[in-house]
Amino acid sequence: MHTRSYRHLSADERETLSLGLAHGHSVRTLARVLGRAPSTVSREVARNVTRGRPYRACTAQTQAATRACQPRRPRKLVDPWLWQYVQTQLTQGCSPEQIAGRLRRAYPDDMRKQLSTETIYAGLYILPRGTLRSELLAALRQARKARRPRARGTDRRGQIPHMTPIAERPADVATRTVPGHWEGDLLKGARNGSAVGTLVERTTRLVLLAKMEGTDAESAYRGFTKKLRHVPVALRHTLTYDRGKEMAEHERLAQQLKIQVFFADPYSPWQRGTNENTNGLLRQYLPKGTDLSGYTQRELNAIAHRLNTRPRKCLNFATPLEVYAHLRHHSPVALGT
Repeated sequence: MHTRSYRHLSADERETLSLGLAHGHSVRTLARVLGRAPSTVSREVARNVTRGRPYRACTAQTQAATRACQPRRPRKLVDPWLWQYVQTQLTQGCSPEQIAGRLRRAYPDDMRKQLSTETIYAGLYILPRGTLRSELLAALRQARKARRPRARGTDRRGQIPHMTPIAERPADVATRTVPGHWEGDLLKGARNGSAVGTLVERTTRLVLLAKMEGTDAESAYRGFTKKLRHVPVALRHTLTYDRGKEMAEHERLAQQLKIQVFFADPYSPWQRGTNENTNGLLRQYLPKGTDLSGYTQRELNAIAHRLNTRPRKCLNFATPLEVYAHLRHHSPVALGT
């Protein structure tokens, strides 16, 4: 297997670079002559030029040799406390970015207890083969596959009667300043034969999961109604959905819950980006190709709780429950129903 390797410039290459620069050649031209990337040559020049003086091969070679003898700064993950913290958070479902952000939030004045996301990834991937490495890498979320081009053309799934388009949704919904605006979807199981209803509040990113008896419109109506009726009226103003036929009973839902239902444009998942992103996070617990009908409402509540207590970058690494509690004080949503 071909792997990339990096070689520092040799003394001869530095001499060629020095002569070329003295004759006015560009960095990109000299990179082609040396068979190097322009960025490599650019870094070499920037690293070894003394202020007010041109690049000199002998000076660059001396400075490079001096740097090579200097000990590298040890990575912070050798600290036992940090290493244990990272392992614990990974096994609880946090990503390296969330772990790093949470540390910065918890210890803003203590650099010894802060890590970068890259340090965490590097520390995991240099682990020797074994059970610990396998377990920790398995805890990382799978890299998303290349996205398919956004579909173009007309919606071939038929029309839902009396839809209110997203263009008529109040403008303040987009600002996320007022809680109570939800996005919804069905997360499908194996062969689209089962589903779980997903609801996400746009301001707090609070997640609710609804057990569905099927994937039809009646099941969606019953599942979403049962879940949303436990949300205080002050926290259920609007629901934005895609044009899936399972929302054919949206008028009954709106009347039952006193909520406005809006529909995104055809093939426009970015108009419900919060819900789409949440569905991606949920696939860690509800993998594609599995039968979702076997999950009880209690099990779905536990999964939602894990997401709601997970720090989010978009919330400055607070958790959805923390943000919700700050906004609503002592009026929590009934997540356990």
